[in-house]
Amino acid sequence: MSEKSLPAVAMAAVPKRRRASLELAREIERRGYAGIYCASVGDALGLCLALALETDRIPFGTAISNIYTRTPFDYAATTSLIHELSGGRFSFGVGVSHAAMLTHMGLEGGRPLSSMRAFVESWRAAPRAGEQPPLVLAGMRKKMVALAGELADGLVFANGARSHMVESLACLPTAASVKEPFFRGCMIPTCISDDIEAAKAVNRRTLTSYAMLPNYRNYWKEAGYVDEMDGIEKALEAGDREKIPHFLTDRWLADTTLFGSATQVRDGLEAWFDAGIKTPILVPSSANGGQMIAFEELFSIF
Repeated sequence: MSEKSLPAVAMAAVPKRRRASLELAREIERRGYAGIYCASVGDALGLCLALALETDRIPFGTAISNIYTRTPFDYAATTSLIHELSGGRFSFGVGVSHAAMLTHMGLEGGRPLSSMRAFVESWRAAPRAGEQPPLVLAGMRKKMVALAGELADGLVFANGARSHMVESLACLPTAASVKEPFFRGCMIPTCISDDIEAAKAVNRRTLTSYAMLPNYRNYWKEAGYVDEMDGIEKALEAGDREKIPHFLTDRWLADTTLFGSATQVRDGLEAWFDAGIKTPILVPSSANGGQMIAFEELFSIF
């Protein structure tokens, strides 16, 4: 696989390994990956600020920051700072999160589309903040995809269905197609192992918590996985969460994640490019250990 077709990767600011994560970021940059995108676990913006100072060339951004956890004006001060210090390599990815997660944090969300529109307008209007980075919206359902094309400089999915991408991306307004470069990314859980069943089990564990969120289930129904999502909803109603992985079928798993041998993962990655995702963002996990081992396995196949 040529360097031009290398994917981007996701990282998180994991407590007690943050310094090691910066060393890992420099190695990712040295190897020529397409970008580093920081998950909301931990402090994504804090990690991005560190990346602005610890790396030199690689693009990076948040994937994603929650619009409800800070005011638009507070975000604007920080995003402008990172944009300037990074020399324009930073992109600000934002999303509306999920009702259950907001409740857990003691926050109350609003209507997703109107809340996102209001946030973007306020963020861009913040006084004395300075020049702002490109804005990327997290999208799942078609209306948010269309809003990203209207308001932003890019769109990022998380755990999207590859078979549904052409239909989803068709919702981008014509204006988005002339915004170059308009970011089209998707965060893809990835497990590399010759033990196929072990790799699938890892990805099922990763996605079980997402399958418990109504927004994701509604998206996957839209993508054609109605029976699977109905089964999960019945299991949740019965209080039987242990059954959820049973409904994360092999067909669904192959459409939303990458797993298996080096060849299988590389071929699957090419299929994501072919589906219209310009920047696949691999979220590596390992059947043999933690995040650092997962990255070693990822480095070994490219």
